[in-house]
Amino acid sequence: MTFWLHPGALWLRLSARCCIVLAALAGCAVGPNFHRPQAPKDAGYTVAPLPETTTATPGPSGDAQQFVMGQDVDYRWWEAFGSPGINSLVERAFRVNPTVRAAQASLRQAQEMVYAQQGYFWPSVGADYNFERQKLPGNTATNTAPGIQGNGQVLLPSGPAQPLIYNFQTATLTVGFVPDVFGENRRKVESLDAQAQNQRFELEATYISLASNVVAAAIQEASTRAQLKATEEIIAHNEKSVAILRDKLGHGYASAVDLATQELQLAQAKSQLPPLQKQFEQNRDLIRELVGNLPDQDVSETFELTSLKLPAELPLSLPSKIIEQRPDIRAAEETMRSANANVGAAIAAMLPTFTITATAGGAATQFSQLFAKGGPFWSLIGDASQPIFEGGTLWHTKKAADQALKQAAAQYQNTVLQAYQNVADTLHAVVTDADALAAAADAERAAKTAMDLAQQRLDNGYGDYLTELAAAMVYQQAVLTEVQARATRLGDSAALYQALGGGWWNRKTGPLTGQSSDAASSAAPVSLAAAGASAAR
Repeated sequence: MTFWLHPGALWLRLSARCCIVLAALAGCAVGPNFHRPQAPKDAGYTVAPLPETTTATPGPSGDAQQFVMGQDVDYRWWEAFGSPGINSLVERAFRVNPTVRAAQASLRQAQEMVYAQQGYFWPSVGADYNFERQKLPGNTATNTAPGIQGNGQVLLPSGPAQPLIYNFQTATLTVGFVPDVFGENRRKVESLDAQAQNQRFELEATYISLASNVVAAAIQEASTRAQLKATEEIIAHNEKSVAILRDKLGHGYASAVDLATQELQLAQAKSQLPPLQKQFEQNRDLIRELVGNLPDQDVSETFELTSLKLPAELPLSLPSKIIEQRPDIRAAEETMRSANANVGAAIAAMLPTFTITATAGGAATQFSQLFAKGGPFWSLIGDASQPIFEGGTLWHTKKAADQALKQAAAQYQNTVLQAYQNVADTLHAVVTDADALAAAADAERAAKTAMDLAQQRLDNGYGDYLTELAAAMVYQQAVLTEVQARATRLGDSAALYQALGGGWWNRKTGPLTGQSSDAASSAAPVSLAAAGASAAR
């Protein structure tokens, strides 16, 4: 039995075989391959060991805290403060804050750029149909006329020096393929994929920063509200003292100097109120903005220091885990991976490029005759080109890519150092600010006792007004200092959660696609770059 092989089928078979051969040659990509950086050896957070627990102080935010080495950071870490208002605002901010939508759009854009570059791995296919109405001059028509068509029609002039007028149609299918022999396209895809992963970690950092800002704003509101209350009480106390002095001055038991000094104290206390009121209102504006509201659209959540719980246990990740958990480090890592891939792409651009172009089609005066006898045609073209002289462009592009890789490696190392410093600074703050609160509480109690005794002696006629005024001044400052110290301890705990990475890896659903956290993590390439000298060609 004999089979007739259509010319188009033969063309497809030949082109397929060529593609397979060249694809087999493309077994590796030129340029350096990166390996994920290792954590600094023997890394730690502090020179001296941290205490097992922090100092405890009676009152709000005064509980002792314990560091739990190796404990993982919960993704919903803000719930540790026991505030339904904070939980509600954080969830709302995640849904509506424009910075999240902007970061999500940046990630989607980066992913689409990866998909677009991956398209160059495939052949390009194009179709073309052309219809012509031709008139050939009579004195040359016999030399340029199409001749006999598949249906027997003869396209020749009707006589000497007679023009030839006819219709002609051409249909063409063209397939072009550029085998990625030296991996230039793979390196470009790798670079774009690293940029997409960079945007993914930027999105995670956006979530963490947004949650931290909401928690910080809630703590600031609680602190300012307590300072306002304390200042108002101090003003009331000073107003009472002024009234007493005026009465005593009228009876000759006090001097005008004593009254003027007390009135100065009252004025100074009142002067502290407007800045606190401005701070309070501006902080409320910030909360509205974080949850996507305009300044005239208030939120129902309010915060008091007594309603915020200080976390009793603070997670403390192992130092070796920091480079995996911090989004800024992971983003810098991906920047380095992108720079490394660009080096490979620059090297590949200096090497030969191979292209395959195959064309098949038909030509005839009638559409039905395009692929009949005599109408079909095909061609298969292979091409190899090698840059010889480009004015130094390719060489200097490669040298520039080398320097960009060195820059990215140095920036990565700097990011790691700053991250460890950030954690260390926060740990020191947690410990020392607990001591500061204890000292502030002791000072407030002592100042309160001294002021009460001075006021009692003054009321009983045994003390002097200047002593009472001095005691009130000290107490005023002690109250405000204690309030700020209690708020600072809450802020330190929130800062530690943020410094340890915010627990984004424990998210149950992906921030963009809703996928599981395991799937989201596996989507990120783990063959990441090593800093500087660890890159191997």
